[in-house]
Amino acid sequence: MNWLAVRVRPGASRDRALAALFEIGSEGVHETGEELVTHFPGDTDAEMVRAALLEADPTSHVTATLIPAVDWAEEWKKGVGAHDLGVLSIVPPWLADGRDASRTIVIEPEMAFGTGEHQTTRGVVRLLPNVIRRGDRVADLGSGSAVLSIAAALLGASQVTAIEIDHDSIANAGENVVRNGVADRVTVIEGDASILLPLIAPVRVVLANIISSVLLEMLPMIAASLTADGEAILSGILCEERELMLQELEDGGWSIIAEDVEGMWWSARIARR
Repeated sequence: MNWLAVRVRPGASRDRALAALFEIGSEGVHETGEELVTHFPGDTDAEMVRAALLEADPTSHVTATLIPAVDWAEEWKKGVGAHDLGVLSIVPPWLADGRDASRTIVIEPEMAFGTGEHQTTRGVVRLLPNVIRRGDRVADLGSGSAVLSIAAALLGASQVTAIEIDHDSIANAGENVVRNGVADRVTVIEGDASILLPLIAPVRVVLANIISSVLLEMLPMIAASLTADGEAILSGILCEERELMLQELEDGGWSIIAEDVEGMWWSARIARR
């Protein structure tokens, strides 16, 4: 449905201009600064609206603009694009045609975090190819949409556990796992990673795209859950927190193997010394 947007800058009589808007059918008027802003159905006669307002307040200034209908169910998709991240790509379903399925992660953008739109997700995906070995057991902590779990499976991991505490993310994660053909390798579990990680250990790789304060609390548990040759990828860390995190990792007996920076976010591939 089209809409007629009307903006009025009253002259001598603001109250009369406001009353006129309601008299000709406005269901609500927003007052912004000196202007009155409202809208009418698209088939409303703009000249009738203008005439009624000028009759009520001859010194007012009136603009009326027809706003075309927008299919918001399709319009929002324009803000979600494909992300080519080296070996792997993350794409929404409507951009997946013609891509190599073995290197393309198809994610349906919903409530779950992890569509490739955030730099922290992209940082982990760029670091992953040099971490995952064929046959790896992987734990993905705070897995959201399961995008990182799917990436690990596509790169050769044989058993990936995606742990997510947010109930609303679980269904989306499960659908993404099936959509990408990795349900035989990725298991989505709802629960607290700090409780579940020790139960599935040992794993060779831990992925943790979580805020830095939580990462710091979990570092000892992550260390205890890795195999002797294990590695972790941490993300969700602001660049301004890098020095603090480096010191904590040093004190905790970790080595930095590789780093990734995009925008204000820092991601790191780490291993025990």
